[in-house]
Amino acid sequence: MATAAKKPAKTAASKAPVSAKPAAKKSVKPAASPAKAAAKKPAAKPVIQKAAAAKKAPAAHKTAVAKTTKPPKPPKVHWKPQSFVATHIKDAEFKTGLRAYAAYRDLLTDKATGGAVQSHVIRLIGKCDPKVVSIPHYHGVQFQMLYMLKGWMIGEYEGQGRVKMTAGSCWIQPPGIRHQVIDYSDGCEMIEIILPADFDTVEL
Repeated sequence: MATAAKKPAKTAASKAPVSAKPAAKKSVKPAASPAKAAAKKPAAKPVIQKAAAAKKAPAAHKTAVAKTTKPPKPPKVHWKPQSFVATHIKDAEFKTGLRAYAAYRDLLTDKATGGAVQSHVIRLIGKCDPKVVSIPHYHGVQFQMLYMLKGWMIGEYEGQGRVKMTAGSCWIQPPGIRHQVIDYSDGCEMIEIILPADFDTVEL
């Protein structure tokens, strides 16, 4: 009986691919010039900074540098049992606080309301220096009312333009409204009522 012919064994050479494609060369982009690299680099975001409050100054002495132009969400007002508190002009003390050009007489409503309301008399001091005074900013509050007691002040308010407030003027600043002081008279005094007592002020 005839035997079948043995098939030739496959060699390593026969297993290898017929032709291997050469590896694709990676294209190397030329390095960008320092000027172009700097232009493409995103600007660093400003860091929020909290200013320390003056001793016994109003609670809202927190100032930050704005990361965005979007107003912060106003904090909630938490009402607690209220207590009787009275202050008298003979005992009045004006202390520096949020602004270097302003002195504050705390009317102690934050103490009486458990932090729900802050009120004080603001006395603007010295001559108006626009470099120091006219800084656009807003407050993270739920409610803010001011009443001019003495003198006058010119302020610029978002959506309203420049408005001159004189003795007897009363105005409401809605939460997050951008504003700045433009000028004020000697002996300028106003009363301010804010909810809640503790809030942030953001400079733009």
